[in-house]
Parts: sequence; C-alpha cells; structure tokens
Amino acid sequence: MISMTRESSQDAITKEEIEGTAPPSKSTASSASSNVRNAFTTLMSPKRKSSPSTSPSLERRRKSKPPFASRDGLGRYVLHPESYPASQVIYHNPTFVAIHDLYPKSSVHTLLLPRSSAHNLLHPFDAFEDTEFLAECKAEAEKLRKIVAKELQRRYGRFSKGDGERNKILNGEVEPPSDGLLPEGRDWEKEVMVGIHACPSMNHLHIHVLSKDRVSECMRHRKHYNSFATGFFVPLDAFPLAEDDERRHPGREGYLAMGFVCWRCGKGFGNQFKLLKEHLEVEFEEWKKE
Repeated sequence: MISMTRESSQDAITKEEIEGTAPPSKSTASSASSNVRNAFTTLMSPKRKSSPSTSPSLERRRKSKPPFASRDGLGRYVLHPESYPASQVIYHNPTFVAIHDLYPKSSVHTLLLPRSSAHNLLHPFDAFEDTEFLAECKAEAEKLRKIVAKELQRRYGRFSKGDGERNKILNGEVEPPSDGLLPEGRDWEKEVMVGIHACPSMNHLHIHVLSKDRVSECMRHRKHYNSFATGFFVPLDAFPLAEDDERRHPGREGYLAMGFVCWRCGKGFGNQFKLLKEHLEVEFEEWKKE
C-alpha cells in the first residue's frame, strides 16, 4: 500500500491552496458570489439527494483534527454535496460528486470525487487495484468528460474551424439539413484530460477532468504546469498500472522539476516560466481555432 506521507517538494499545489487560503480564480469567485445561472451551471445543476452516512475512516480523522481542514478539504463535498450551490458542486449521486476545482489549472477544470468509504482515503494507485471500483470511476469520469466537452463547445465552438458548418446553421447563414440534425462538428471530448496525480496533495481520492489548454490565472508555479504536463499526471485509462511503471515513483523521476515543454507544439522553455505562460496564451488562441 502506498503511504500518504509526502515530501513537500512533491505537492502539485501550494501550501495556501492546500489550506484553502489562496485567492480563487476570478471566474470561480464571481460564479460563487453570483445568483446568475449561466448555461454551464444550468446544465450541470445537481439533483439534491441525501448523503451517505459518515464513514469510520472519516470519523477517525474528525477526532484527530478539525473536520475537513487542510488536506481533508475535499471531504466536505463528499459528505454534504447538497450544501453547495451549482457554482461549486456540478452534480452528485450516491456514489460520486463532481465539483469545480477551486484553483483551476485550465480554462475548464473539474474534479470527480468517489464517495466509497472503502476507497476514498486511499492513494489512487491502491484504490484502483480494485478493478470493479476502477470500472465505476472510468464510467463516471466519461460522463463528466462529456459535460466538460459541452462546456468547451459552448465557450469556444464559435471560434473553431471544426464547428464551422454547425455554426453556419446556428447563425442562420445556411439552411439546416432535411433531417434537422446539426453536424457533430469538432470532437471536444478529445480536448479533455482525465487522470490523477501520482502524488496527490489532498487526502480524498479525486480525478481531474479538465481541458487541455492549461490557461488559468491560477497557473502560477512550475509545479502547477508540470503536474499536468509530465508523467506526474497519470491518465485514468492507464490503470491498472503495471508494478514497474516509472510513474509510481514521481519523486525519483523528478517530474515537477523538469524543464517546461509546451503541451501543444512541443517547444521547450527550460526554466523560463514567464515565457511559457506567454506562449500558452498564443497556443490557446490557435487551439480554439482548430
């Protein structure tokens, strides 16, 4: 079993993000403070259902520290998702909760939280040894991938060459086909990453479901980028993971300290984070046009 003890150098987020004291992104903050429901929050509005009873493992954590402090912060969503607005909780059901990442590292960044008390405090490498549980996570992650893809199309489809014919019909420039069906257009699901960090910074099991772009005001540090651009990010489809897979040893491999490489064009930037950020903005605009 993987130990949950971590070296601080292997955290993919900052101490302030772990403790929840870092300022959230402006989009997250404005969404949380506004009562206006956009298409995304309407689409992903949760159906309120009762929460499962508190697991023994979470009860032990509650006795030893304030509830949901620091690295246990995701636990509040697992236990009481109905307590949060659609600007935070996308949807929930008896087995999973989907939320917006408070500190997104891409333009659309969500988290899928399993609610199984037998698995949700395990390291993902251990949790996914259970093939039945892994299959459930993959199936639910695909549902969230589709939701994120629809949001990408809503935001960026008007810029996309792949959605060109679709846009012409929606804009009334051409007549719709006789069957009334819109062209499928760009496959936005391919623009969504689904996976976990080899060394999670938060205790509760969580699966990242996010757009590829890596453009966000919360992308502020080397480890922020490299945690999604190197082997530190393990796609969910890679599981079950071979015992000798190098990604089981993120510290040894030094993923977070690697030089920067653009996710889209492969250009290297060494240690020049500012230049990388400027380049990602340019690539973002080109990516939207594909």
